[in-house]
Amino acid sequence: MQVEETQGDGLVSRARAGDTEALRALWADNRRWVAAVILTHKPSRADLDDILQEVAATMCQKVHAVEDEGAFRGWLRMVAVNAARLAGRKQEVRQRHATLHAAMLNGESSPSQRAGAGGAPLPGQLSEEAQRVLDAARSLPDEYSEPLLLRAVQGLSYRAIGQIMELPETTIETRIARARRMLRETVERQSSGALAGARLK
Repeated sequence: MQVEETQGDGLVSRARAGDTEALRALWADNRRWVAAVILTHKPSRADLDDILQEVAATMCQKVHAVEDEGAFRGWLRMVAVNAARLAGRKQEVRQRHATLHAAMLNGESSPSQRAGAGGAPLPGQLSEEAQRVLDAARSLPDEYSEPLLLRAVQGLSYRAIGQIMELPETTIETRIARARRMLRETVERQSSGALAGARLK
């Protein structure tokens, strides 16, 4: 799927008019890059599928507000970013409640409470090394991590990423190059720190 292909194919107009098949096609065309955007902004323990469902529901309910077909991707990106950040705020509230509850019980927290109200992280499908690199990429500033993940995880072109983020293609190229350098430096620091820690044991 190429993001560019959704431009000008009339899906947005048809979806705005209530065409259910157009809505389904519109979501299918954009779901993969939306997932990468969410991955950049969501807290680590928030469930990606849950946030995707929220974004899809918002798209179905509010796509009629998108007046310009060319503005759809930028609008959908902001819906995804806001949904991911809202998940983060909800998680912070749950963690504060868990901490307060633990304090009320003589200050002792159970392992599940220490892990946060969301419980243990969901089992991933990545190797330990791949997960470490992904976590390092997500730790970069948003303006670097988002285009890097859209490129590396979803394989989108610089042009497609520029359309999604509403930035010039040259800016995307520069940010991804910088993000890769930052990622290498971060992983190298983590590896050096782990090696030094092992030597001290």
